[in-house]
Amino acid sequence: MKRLNSVLKSLLMEGTVIPAHPLALDQFRNFDEENQKLLTQYYIQSGAGGVAVAVHSTQFEIRLPKYNLFEKVLRVTADVIDRVKLDRPFVKIAGICGLSEQAVQEARIAVDYGYDMGLLSMGGLQGLSEKQILERTEEVAKVIPVFGFYLQPSVGGRVFSYDFWSTFVEIDNVEAIKCASFNRYQTLDVVRAIANSSRRDQIALYTGNDDNIVQDLLSIYRFNVNGKDIEIEFRGGLLGHWAVWTHKAVALLAKVKDYKDNPSFVKWRALQILSNQTTDANAALFDTANNFHGCIPGIHEVLRRQGLMKGTWCLNPDEVLSLGQYEEISRIYAAYPELNDDKFVTEFLKQNFTGV
Repeated sequence: MKRLNSVLKSLLMEGTVIPAHPLALDQFRNFDEENQKLLTQYYIQSGAGGVAVAVHSTQFEIRLPKYNLFEKVLRVTADVIDRVKLDRPFVKIAGICGLSEQAVQEARIAVDYGYDMGLLSMGGLQGLSEKQILERTEEVAKVIPVFGFYLQPSVGGRVFSYDFWSTFVEIDNVEAIKCASFNRYQTLDVVRAIANSSRRDQIALYTGNDDNIVQDLLSIYRFNVNGKDIEIEFRGGLLGHWAVWTHKAVALLAKVKDYKDNPSFVKWRALQILSNQTTDANAALFDTANNFHGCIPGIHEVLRRQGLMKGTWCLNPDEVLSLGQYEEISRIYAAYPELNDDKFVTEFLKQNFTGV
């Protein structure tokens, strides 16, 4: 059983920015290894505290035999991170999918490539009971530290009971949970389960609620547990939204931490404005008008405009920008110029790569 080392555990508990890594393809929809390396370098130099690879933003199709990219993507990303030899903590997270047998095998591959944690998807498991899903989690946790994942139903997840999360948080080697339920009530189930857990001080709560990023980071939850007030907060985020404008995402999390340490009305007001701007931007990027159909191409489009990707291609040729989504991205770019990190990216490309 692989364990999370104390340095990375501290990083997670202090809170950090973890982008969900996209997949770089060329115009023929073949894996573009050099562009993939470029993206990883961008996340590192942006100040992110880690990356999550082989997750939804990396496209689940990488596991299909006709592409056979799961292992290659893990290797390429890990090689870049290892070669940089960072002098700060950086957590490598591998997405893990499928029924128990597949999930355990993916966890073993991730460990072989030096990944620190597995983001355990709850998608595609509609035929399993909550008990069976908990047993699956236990099996994966015997191989790699688990980053739990509450995935919203609109993109393949399902709703879980409070009792499910109460049991989930007690599983040994579950170290964090990404809450991406996009639902306040379901988010509360996860937070309350952590507060009532014997392992509450061992589990880092991360937002994946792209519709509510800043408010999640600002939120403080208090519960009375056996006569004692227990407070739980989101530590950071593991987000597809943070796959773009990552340098500004790092600055955003720093602003939230600064406000919590030294609160003032001026800071609170600025963060409230930023919160709603971020949600509006996310609606364009994630294509909420079309039930998230263009969420991955939307991320690609921003990276393409910045010069970090060559196109918006996905492995599935039907996965394209929705009608009107390009214009919506242009709208939020013009409306909220302070959200993008174009200047940082321009300097990054000058200093690191050419011809992308």
